[in-house]
Amino acid sequence: MEQSEVQTKVEPLNFASKNQKIDIKRINQKYLFFFAKRVIDLIGSILGLVVLFPFFIILAILMKIEEPKGPIFFSQTRVGLNGKKFKMYKIRSMVVNAEELLEDLLEQNEIEGAMFKMKDDPRITKVGKFIRKTSIDEFPQLLNVVKGEMSLVGPRPPLVREVEEYTDYDKQRLLVRPGCTGLWQVSGRNSLSFEEMVELDLNYIQNLSLLNDFMIGVKTIKVVVKSDDAY
Repeated sequence: MEQSEVQTKVEPLNFASKNQKIDIKRINQKYLFFFAKRVIDLIGSILGLVVLFPFFIILAILMKIEEPKGPIFFSQTRVGLNGKKFKMYKIRSMVVNAEELLEDLLEQNEIEGAMFKMKDDPRITKVGKFIRKTSIDEFPQLLNVVKGEMSLVGPRPPLVREVEEYTDYDKQRLLVRPGCTGLWQVSGRNSLSFEEMVELDLNYIQNLSLLNDFMIGVKTIKVVVKSDDAY
């Protein structure tokens, strides 16, 4: 089930209403780029897990103090490369029954399009507010990188319900592995609309290079330190 595909695959269609069409053939020919990117992903994610492990321990203690019966980690089904589903790992920043409460909050969505964001989301725990501000909740995704389901840099991995609302144009985001960070995260994050996020992701895919990945990585560090747009 985890590796099943979203019903509508990404196809090289002619999007008359949009001004950007990804050249899939050119992307598929970037063999050296994807090989080097995978090597960097493995080295970076393994080093990251080792370095960040002490922080996981401290967070686990704080979370158990606030919610003794709640789990430290949680997994969520996301859609990755070519529409394949996978379980994405995160540090839990919300109450245990967050998904059940979402239905009552959908009308308060603060971002247009197929994505839910709410600045003062009542489902977020006290510890959760801190780890979201610093993006620490994203660190377990390094396990997804090791498994090959994600990359260090790439488009944000969407939820299944989000992809169900995608147009064929939006589905071009699924042409590469999703990332722990990406052009959207370093360009305004939650202050941007869904359409702006899609445009940024497609620009990233259209201009794949290790230099661009490196620059996004550097900017990510600045964004995490500043953390103004994280919630």
